Amino acid sequence: MPTRTGRTEKLDLRITLDAKMTLRAAAAATQRSVSEFVLESALARADEALADRREFVLNAPQWKAFIAALDAPPRPLPRLKRLLNEPGFFDAGPAR
Repeated sequence: MPTRTGRTEKLDLRITLDAKMTLRAAAAATQRSVSEFVLESALARADEALADRREFVLNAPQWKAFIAALDAPPRPLPRLKRLLNEPGFFDAGPAR
């Protein structure tokens, strides 16, 4: 959880009354202030949104292993193959 020390910036939001009441209820349910709840939630969502855009660094042996894994043929997944060959829910047509 972010600490209270060192907070120097402010973020203002315009929201609907319904949204405000929902945030208040969620904050109370998690025993946090609305500010803490919104900040934690927003930062968690930001981490999710940025997860695949983060940089990662590999040394030479790790890079070779990574490339080898990418170049390796796919391993057989018989249960997945069976699942993909079964008719799906929408393949049955309309119910009568």
